[in-house]
Amino acid sequence: MLKIALAQINTTVGDFAGNANLILDYMARAKRAKARLVVFPELAVCGYPPEDLLLKKHFVENNLKTLSALAKKVHGVSAVVGFVDADSKGKIYNAAAFINEGVIKAVYRKNELPNYGVFDEKRYFQPGRFEAHSGVATIEGRKIGLSICEDIWIDTGVYAKQAKAGAKILVNLSASPYEVGKLKVRHDLLSRRAKETKTTVVYCNLVGGQDELVFDGASMVFSPQGKLLARARQFEEELLVCDVDAKENPIAPILEETQEIYQALVVGTRDYVQKNGFTKVALGLSGGIDSALVAVIAVDALTAENVTAISMPSRFNAKATRQDARVVAKNLGIEFKEIPIQAIHNVYLRILRKHFNRLAPNIAEENLQARIRGNLLMAFSNKFGWLVLTTGNKSEMAVGYCTLYGDMSGGFAPLKDIFKTKAYTLARWRNAQQRTTLIPKSVFLRAPTAELRANQTDEESLGAYEQLDGVLASYVQAHQSLGSIAKDSAQLPYVKKTINLVDKNEYKRRQGPPGVKITARAFGRDWRLPITNKYKE
Repeated sequence: MLKIALAQINTTVGDFAGNANLILDYMARAKRAKARLVVFPELAVCGYPPEDLLLKKHFVENNLKTLSALAKKVHGVSAVVGFVDADSKGKIYNAAAFINEGVIKAVYRKNELPNYGVFDEKRYFQPGRFEAHSGVATIEGRKIGLSICEDIWIDTGVYAKQAKAGAKILVNLSASPYEVGKLKVRHDLLSRRAKETKTTVVYCNLVGGQDELVFDGASMVFSPQGKLLARARQFEEELLVCDVDAKENPIAPILEETQEIYQALVVGTRDYVQKNGFTKVALGLSGGIDSALVAVIAVDALTAENVTAISMPSRFNAKATRQDARVVAKNLGIEFKEIPIQAIHNVYLRILRKHFNRLAPNIAEENLQARIRGNLLMAFSNKFGWLVLTTGNKSEMAVGYCTLYGDMSGGFAPLKDIFKTKAYTLARWRNAQQRTTLIPKSVFLRAPTAELRANQTDEESLGAYEQLDGVLASYVQAHQSLGSIAKDSAQLPYVKKTINLVDKNEYKRRQGPPGVKITARAFGRDWRLPITNKYKE
């Protein structure tokens, strides 16, 4: 019988004391569970990803001091801990330490450094050199092979060499960010590696939010036959204890896709707010679907007493939307303030009238309303120390249907990677989980509108969201060309217009707040168009 504990923990970048205490706490739990080995995620000592903090020599030194102090406290259970290693020449490595009875017995340095998507490890780290028995240690008479995240994704790589060197258990430390559908990809890969090498594969993943990334945990263990032996919960800290020789171990169920996405938004929002020192948030509650959904996410992440909703109607806001904003706030039990902005808007119009030379009103006058609202939200932020949550979605950000320094104002955007149609799906799902309705039916039935002018609807500017999101999914997510997206000549003008809007609004997206990443092509880390750019297909 060999019990291995997977410490699926939520670290914070740069919080050496906090991370160390978390590691020690889970070591103690593993020891009480009679585990012989406890495995922690990638770079658990310093948090992941540390990015340009790695360029600071004192950051790396503090990480090494923390590991050294931790190692002295490891007794009664062996541990594998992720950290940043350094050599005598100042080169640094993404590494794992095998610790036994107060001594670091072995150090493995990551061989394969990912440099795509959100990863840019070659900017910081040197690759480790694989030598005979590199990363192989012994526990209870069994050889284990240590690897880190990308190492196990490369065919016939480190893991295969370790198995050939006699390793019977392959231990992989990971910090794999959440994306829709990625859990199945990981599952299939790890099962395949276990069968390929005829070894037990132990995979420990990070959990929690870090800036725009969310780590979903779901740490796993596979038998030499490729069978799933154990799995931890998604999006929750957990100590998963697995007897690699037993047939029965805990296997947490997989969340359905909509629930999975919703949990990612809640965890990402909660950790961004709390890890950055805030306790309370504010948002503009308009009576539309996006702000209603953000309000619900905020309450699930932070509890109702830490959320304030502010309605800021002008003469263009219908009574129905104003009422729906009140109802949503009441249903959630959050503080609600209504601050009419028409008088403020009138002052702006009067001051600007002579400078606009009696030109016909257009988007300039409309966007003043959004900017007044942004100013009011930021005033509450400054006065009370609240973080403002921006309520815009990916569809709007894609085509620039949002106002700089207006509705884009804020510190965090929970729906930044959520298309409008998906926002409706998430809101319906969340409503269905509650015995009492959170978001009124009228919010779902009303045509989406910014309410910046009379009788305005989103559809008159963007087309139906089902059509818009279809084009955006093809162009933004799948890199498809104009010709492949437009199925016939009738579709060509709309597709071309939409692509042009995406391309020319990069300058807005660069100035938007960070938000939860849930797809492989989130604006920001995964999307880097040059702003000054005259290329057209």
